[in-house]
Amino acid sequence: MIVVTGAAGFIGSNLVLGLNRRGRNDILAVDDLSDGDKFVNLAAGQVADYLDRDDFRRRVAEGRLPRIDAVLHQGACSDTTERNGRYMMDNNYRVTLELFEYCQAQGIPFIYASSAAVYGAGPVYAEHPANERPLNVYGYSKLLFDQVLRARMAQGLAAQAVGLRYFNVYGPHEQHKGRMASVAFHNMNQFLADGHVRLFGGWDGYEDGGQSRDFISVEDVVAVNLHFLDNPQVSGIFNCGTGRAQPFNDVAMAVVNTLREARGKETLTLAQLVERGLIHYIPFPEDLKGRYQSYTQADVTRLREAGFQAPMRDVATGVAEYVRQWLLATGEDTRP
Repeated sequence: MIVVTGAAGFIGSNLVLGLNRRGRNDILAVDDLSDGDKFVNLAAGQVADYLDRDDFRRRVAEGRLPRIDAVLHQGACSDTTERNGRYMMDNNYRVTLELFEYCQAQGIPFIYASSAAVYGAGPVYAEHPANERPLNVYGYSKLLFDQVLRARMAQGLAAQAVGLRYFNVYGPHEQHKGRMASVAFHNMNQFLADGHVRLFGGWDGYEDGGQSRDFISVEDVVAVNLHFLDNPQVSGIFNCGTGRAQPFNDVAMAVVNTLREARGKETLTLAQLVERGLIHYIPFPEDLKGRYQSYTQADVTRLREAGFQAPMRDVATGVAEYVRQWLLATGEDTRP
């Protein structure tokens, strides 16, 4: 049996589907369904059993779990604006530590979600302590366990342990995330509701819509997780990004042109989209100045050295794929 925590969440539910495509349905799904609407993400896949997060935590402490082949630990508070440090450190750090200790004692491979938030404002995004300066308690909660793993690796591990530092992930099953959903998701909804997409204007040396991030499709995130699942001899902390920074303009272009394509309309250049009012630029918010990541790009050297060689989608490909899937899933009216 494979345990997926956060199984009703964004990345967790996509991991369940990825395992299903391999013929693995012997999945113990763990989550907190206080937000019951997230059931739709679980219902998309096949699992053998479900446990509430708190019940699972108790069973880990008491050693009352069935035989487990591996744990894919995605459960966490992913709201980077959450300021309740007590809650964040318990939910993101302490739970991860408890589950890691259980897996080490039982010889179970453990692959968990870290975050690019450990790097703060950068500008270097390589897996080295000198580059790690989180700007919020979310980033620190992730960094602290990464530091624990490094210390334990130096002593010797009893079983695989892998931390994946996710960059800007987008894709299906993120609809419950609200303001923390991806730029692509918000761009889709803005365009369908208002007929245009809103982006930040220029700031920090970047032109309008030119701030850039390493945007990665959740399908590629799943592929990276499954690569390490297939290679239990490999442990460590690895960036999970494409290694390619692209501007927010590229995301908006991919969203708008794919929605236009669905309506039988021609593809437009960025200049044409701006000229026709399909992309609007708004003043850069004063409260974000000085605490905003204007540029991120994963250094994927270690990931490639660990054997993951599959190509990753660029924004034009991945976002267009996402928009088409979203239209199909929602039945959104795409008539002209």
